[in-house]
Formats: sequence, structure tokens, C-alpha cells
Amino acid sequence: MTSITKSAALLIVLSASLIGCADKSLLSPDLSQSQNNTPQATTSAVATPTPKSTVKPIPKPQSTPVPSATPKPTTAPEPTATPKPAVVGNFSKTKSVTGDRVPYSWYYMKKKTGQVPDFPKETKSFTEDQKAVWVGTGKKVYLTIDAGGPLIEVDLMLKSLKENDVKANFFISGNNIKKNPEYLKKVVADGHFVANHTMTHNDFNEMTDDQIRKEITDFEALYKKLTGKEVEKYFRFPYGHYNLHNLNLVSSMGYTSVFWSTAMRDWEPRANGAEDPYNDIMNNLHDGNVILMHQGSLENMQALARICKEIKKKGYEFGIVSELHS
Repeated sequence: MTSITKSAALLIVLSASLIGCADKSLLSPDLSQSQNNTPQATTSAVATPTPKSTVKPIPKPQSTPVPSATPKPTTAPEPTATPKPAVVGNFSKTKSVTGDRVPYSWYYMKKKTGQVPDFPKETKSFTEDQKAVWVGTGKKVYLTIDAGGPLIEVDLMLKSLKENDVKANFFISGNNIKKNPEYLKKVVADGHFVANHTMTHNDFNEMTDDQIRKEITDFEALYKKLTGKEVEKYFRFPYGHYNLHNLNLVSSMGYTSVFWSTAMRDWEPRANGAEDPYNDIMNNLHDGNVILMHQGSLENMQALARICKEIKKKGYEFGIVSELHS
């Protein structure tokens, strides 16, 4: 082989080596960047899983699609009026049941101001024997005050009602009457309507029939002992918890069960003080409005006089629940 031939062969080998070293950068200009830049997890409500490495040949890189908006955790749609009881009860002891023992918790679905809310679908199956009321008609409002918890600002409450010439409907538990007989006497003396709210304010869905009857009759006996009168045959289930069997049982004892068409989370402190109960009631005011408020809420008692005045300014009268018909 001549020296020229040897030189030519050497040049061919050297060229092949250089092309082999440069192959990756020439054929895939973004490859080195893809290997060095590991994708980072995006900080958002839903974390993006980090892609795992693969031993397969890496295809030509494509731009990563960017979501138009970061997905948010999905929450179940909630009716305007929270379908929750007026006071949070405890269903932990309630067994799995069917038929007329299925437990219910009263609620309503708020509409625009001035419009009557929607009510639980089970009300459509109530019979004439299952006596229950929850809303009236016309320019009347029924103020109901539950006193199954703390009795606070009693004098302020009674003063606010008297100065605005309002007769309210009180559902008082017997244990409160036992501890505070003067409370009942003051309410009765001012001409307010008093109804049965059980003796101990416990959940009827966790009781036997005999226990339920005793809750109601013990209240009747205590009321008569302190006032000399029979209690009116109107009743409210503690926490708004009931089932169709218990509704039948209470009805068979001559009682009409009173639910409501406006309520508030007033067993908890209110973020904006007395403004919250005022707004809750005025923004849901409607014909035949049965309002539920709790004696144990300081904010309710502070807002009561203003609420009474404004309801009257809207052209409504205050009524007694015995005027309601199922």
C-alpha cells in the first residue's frame, strides 16, 4: 500500500468516529436538555404526578400541554339552605333501618327573598293523620323560639317582644322548666304561646315508643303543675330529627308537629354579631314564614327588637302556630 493510500484510509476512519460522537446532538437537538431537566411537580390543589423514567427510546419531545385552569377539589352541590338540622344531633346510635323508621332531619331549600322555600320530598307522603305544619300563607309570620339549651338574656328577650307588641311561640324543654320555673311563668304571664319540646331534649330517633310517650307526658304534667293549665297540643322534635313512625306516634297523642321555613346556625357564635341573625331572617322573609331561633344565642337576643320592627315595616303580622293547619 502506498503512503497516499494509507493516508486516505486513515481519513475515512477518523471521519466515521467524529460522526458517531456527534450523532445525538445532530439528530435530536433538544435531547440533552430533556435528559438533564427532570419535570417538577406543580403546586396546586391537585398535585401532578411526576413522570417515571423509562428505558425505551425517547421519542421526539413534544410540548407539554398546559391545563387551562388548575383543577379544584370537587365538592358536592349544596342547596341554598343547608340541609342540616337546626342543632347538630348525634346519629351514631341510629341503626340501619327501613320503612317508617328511616331517620330524617328537617331542612328547607331557600329561594329568593319573598319566595316560599322548597321543603323535604318526604313531606309529599305525609298523610292527614301525620299532623305537621311548617309554613303558612298570607302576610303573617310565626316567630318560634326554642328553649332546649341555655336560657340567656331572658329579660332582654321579653322586653323586645313586649315593646314591639309581638306574641312569640315558645318550645321549651322540661329540664329547663325544672331548673328555671320563673322563666316559664314570665313567658306565660306575657301572653306568649308555649308548646311541648319534650322533657329532656333528646333525639327521638334513638328512643323507644315508651320513652317517647314518657318524654311528652312528663312535660305535660310539669307544665300543668307550674301553670295550672293544660299545655297546647303543639310539639317540636328536638334537633328537627324525626321519622314517620315517630311522627305517627306524636300525632296519635293529639299533637301537631311544628317545623319551620327559616332557621340559622345560631347554636354557634355568629361572625358578624347581631347583624347575622337579622340578615338571615330578613333575606329569607316570605308569606307564612315560620321562623326558628334559639334562646341560647346571644346574637339572636340582641337582634330581636330590630327584627320585630323590620318585619312589621314589611307589612307582616305576627301569628300563633295554632293558626296553622296541616
